[in-house]
Amino acid sequence: MKTTQSPTCVFCSIVAGEAPAEGEAPAEIVREWRDAIAFRPRNPVTPGHVLVIPREHVADVGTKPEVSAIAMAAAAELAKELPSANVITSRGAAATQTVFHLHLHVVPREHGDGLPLPWTPQHAAAQRVSG
Repeated sequence: MKTTQSPTCVFCSIVAGEAPAEGEAPAEIVREWRDAIAFRPRNPVTPGHVLVIPREHVADVGTKPEVSAIAMAAAAELAKELPSANVITSRGAAATQTVFHLHLHVVPREHGDGLPLPWTPQHAAAQRVSG
């Protein structure tokens, strides 16, 4: 796989082993594959939350399915090591994508961890309380 990178992409700087922004430390890499890496996000939503990204810069999961498959295989390898997890990606701003370099969240889960997802009863209950 090519490792094409975008000079303005924060995740491409992580792939290159550079700090994502001036004054920041490089990302904490937790696993590497030939064509993908996994690292800890700045604001994990649960303990053990990691992001998996391809080394090649592609905007999202629908841009190059063959690259998405590589990233998903890496994420699945990490998820296999967990008793429960969500593996999540987004495509486009309307789907909550904020960094336009394909990335998959591997989010370890436990009963009662307090992380409601939009399609769960916990989310509906949280919306009723805050609304």
